[in-house]
Amino acid sequence: MTTECSGRWDGWVKEALARLESLKIVRSLRPIRLSAQPHGVGGEAGRESEPGSGGSDDEYEVFEEMKPWDRTSVEVDVADSTFRSWLLDIPSSGEDFMLGDGLADGAVAASDRELKKLTLFSSNDYLGLSSHPTIGKAAAKAAKEHGMGPRGSALICGYTNYHRRLESCLAELKKKEECLLCPTGFAANMASMVAIGSISLLLAAGGQPEKDEKIAIFSDALNHASIIDGIRLAERQRSVEVFVYGHCDMVHLNKLLSACTTERKVVVTDSLFSMDGDFAPMDELVRLKRKHHFLLVIDDAHGTFVCGKNGGGVAEEFDCERDVDICVGTLSKAAGCHGGFIACSKRWKQLIQSRGRSFIFSTSTPVPVAAAAHAAVIVAKKETWRRRELWNRVQDFRTLTGIPILSPIISLIVGSEENALQGSRHLLESGFHVTAIRPPTVPPNSCRLRVTLTATHRKDDLVKLTEALSRCINFQEISIHCPKVYARL
Repeated sequence: MTTECSGRWDGWVKEALARLESLKIVRSLRPIRLSAQPHGVGGEAGRESEPGSGGSDDEYEVFEEMKPWDRTSVEVDVADSTFRSWLLDIPSSGEDFMLGDGLADGAVAASDRELKKLTLFSSNDYLGLSSHPTIGKAAAKAAKEHGMGPRGSALICGYTNYHRRLESCLAELKKKEECLLCPTGFAANMASMVAIGSISLLLAAGGQPEKDEKIAIFSDALNHASIIDGIRLAERQRSVEVFVYGHCDMVHLNKLLSACTTERKVVVTDSLFSMDGDFAPMDELVRLKRKHHFLLVIDDAHGTFVCGKNGGGVAEEFDCERDVDICVGTLSKAAGCHGGFIACSKRWKQLIQSRGRSFIFSTSTPVPVAAAAHAAVIVAKKETWRRRELWNRVQDFRTLTGIPILSPIISLIVGSEENALQGSRHLLESGFHVTAIRPPTVPPNSCRLRVTLTATHRKDDLVKLTEALSRCINFQEISIHCPKVYARL
């Protein structure tokens, strides 16, 4: 059944590409090869290897356990003025100065001579790779050899052998035929939704699709804003019909699918929800896919490198990689870098790069960032202890609090904005950086303290955090699941 569904969609994408070809608007990616050039003293910089010219994954140094530098991913300093204005909830546009930054005259404000040390429990750097020396060295080496780049958008001159190498290793990680690198995860979701919607416009006999020619998109109520905005843009083009199903509610989704007479159906969902920390019911989604023959798109931003034996994400964890047609991901969370990507088939890639506006009209990823991200993929796959330690911290939190959390994302719902702000201030005074999450990020009266765990936290960090939390939260009464609400698309 999955093969039948994929075959239908492959046929529609093929037809859409043929239409684009007839209009002469199929876009191509042609990588520019950046050769290592001498920029250092004596002209020896960057002679070791070049992307795609024999360099192997073995050139990246990896480690078998946590090192001292790993702690810098969770230990931060803030200026005293920043700390005090935060406690008083004084609005800031980032004008506070850190020690050493100086003022206009080169002086340092007296109030900033003392720094406050905080432990981060609000970061999406789940594996602690943002401080990994191997990844930093890869970025530095590329910057020294080639500068920052990237000179233009990917379709013009911003696509290089560095970008191509990164796409190839991400496609391999996700077990997909191809991958398209995007400037951000937000842009990746936007491009995917718009490109999907464009199919009905390209195949419509009369130029504008009739109702039964449109694409029906079924979106989880708590999907990320980038998915929602991508769907909104597709709606503006009058190419899609949108249905919002209750959060992870497969009964509701089944009813909506059963009542829909449109042939071209798409279900899109976060795989691991960023504000609630729960997983999409992948097994049930796969069963519904076999029944209703829809295209399955997942946003695996918070699952990539975190879940699965090889860090392949939520689909690998649930053993359904073949059932996921398009997998959107990011390099700015567990990879500790920056950027987004879309893992898919060759035809889907060609369609998205030809119709995805947020990809087409964005400057390409800087070359050093692409080099760092490639190193991060290798390190994340090889340093398996990071995933193991991360999930050990999840178990530690369960044991310490009795709260049956499902992932490294812990959503402690406290209700009002004042409760959330008060809890955040209390944790700040206790030495922990935990942000109060408020509307419009979450619905009214579901404000929360969003705690995130990482591989570089120690159990002792969690003991201290939970002690501080217990002074402002009753673990027996706290709700960790957001009530089922319907997002307005």
